[in-house]
Amino acid sequence: MSLFSRASTVDDSEIPTRPVSGRTGTAVVTNKSAMQHSAVWACLRLRGDLISTMPVDAYRMVDGIQVETKKPPVLVAPGGERMKLHEFLYSTQVDLDRAGNTFGIITAFDGLGLPARIELVDLAEVTVRIIDGQIDHFRIRRQKYLPHQVWHEKQFTVAGLPIGLSPTSYSAMSIGQYLSAQQFALDWFTDGAIPAGELRNTEKTVSPVEATAIKQRFKASVAGRDLFVHGKDWEYKPIQAMASDANFLQVQQFGIVDIARFFGCPADVIDGAVATGSITYASISQRNLQLLIMNIGPAIFRRESALSDLLPRPRFVKLNSDALLRMDPQTRAEVIGKQIATRQLAPSEARALENRMPFTDEQLAEFDRLFGNPRTQPTTAESGATT
Repeated sequence: MSLFSRASTVDDSEIPTRPVSGRTGTAVVTNKSAMQHSAVWACLRLRGDLISTMPVDAYRMVDGIQVETKKPPVLVAPGGERMKLHEFLYSTQVDLDRAGNTFGIITAFDGLGLPARIELVDLAEVTVRIIDGQIDHFRIRRQKYLPHQVWHEKQFTVAGLPIGLSPTSYSAMSIGQYLSAQQFALDWFTDGAIPAGELRNTEKTVSPVEATAIKQRFKASVAGRDLFVHGKDWEYKPIQAMASDANFLQVQQFGIVDIARFFGCPADVIDGAVATGSITYASISQRNLQLLIMNIGPAIFRRESALSDLLPRPRFVKLNSDALLRMDPQTRAEVIGKQIATRQLAPSEARALENRMPFTDEQLAEFDRLFGNPRTQPTTAESGATT
């Protein structure tokens, strides 16, 4: 059923794609079968891993300054004791990236009428009823739920459609070609229509009865990796798949890069081949910064906006992406040193960033003995006056 119909199922209908070869059956692509594609799995895993492990903080604005506040229980364990926040974020991010939507039944509300517990549901169990461009109700496990009873996040939206688009549906042809190539290779080496080899008698013509008996003897020997004994009149020649016929490797390489585009991951970060063979960056921080800005950043913003709906206004949620921008020790020391020198950062704040306690009097005295105490040394003007 199409996503654009009045009664829309979010779990993709089976979308048949043309096989690579006429010898194989048609590959069927759904949200679940698509994850058999290594590039699809890698993209979903990477995006889910990064976003789900970012610290989640709650804030409110006081005199134009962002002040951290206590997080409600729903931002600690949205599904109760059975599901912590990192698992909730990972599961919902995977659904968002492969289907454009994620759903959960709100099983408890707090005193302000906001969701206090959310039970996530499988996409295959959700049907959305749309009337006049708005969601009228959800049907989950054959039970009807009104919009305020369901937690619904979406991405990849278009005007006039209250649910998100599914990358799996739009990339079905690319995924199907890859899966068909895999199935073709499996069929070829197991039960393909072309024989695995040719056993020929070079001296005489073999009758059908003799051919059957010889074939059985040959198969009985090689099945257990035993030796097959014959005279000089027999010749065995294995038949190999032609690369131009199967086109297996080419289809696989194309599928990985193409899927990386659909699912918002650079091919090189999922170990996919790139046109130039390799991509070189000045530092890991530079690479991660590009990944954050171009690929992960928009998804982070959407998640922050959705999670902010769990808090009373004007409080809001921020995902701390600094963890993604971890620098090497030398670069980090240089950046912090410049911030202290330009008075953007206090020394005590810098030590807190490194999870260190403030300097003690004994430690400061060590610095004085090693480098002198600039607080007791005369200034340039005072030295000139004394002279």
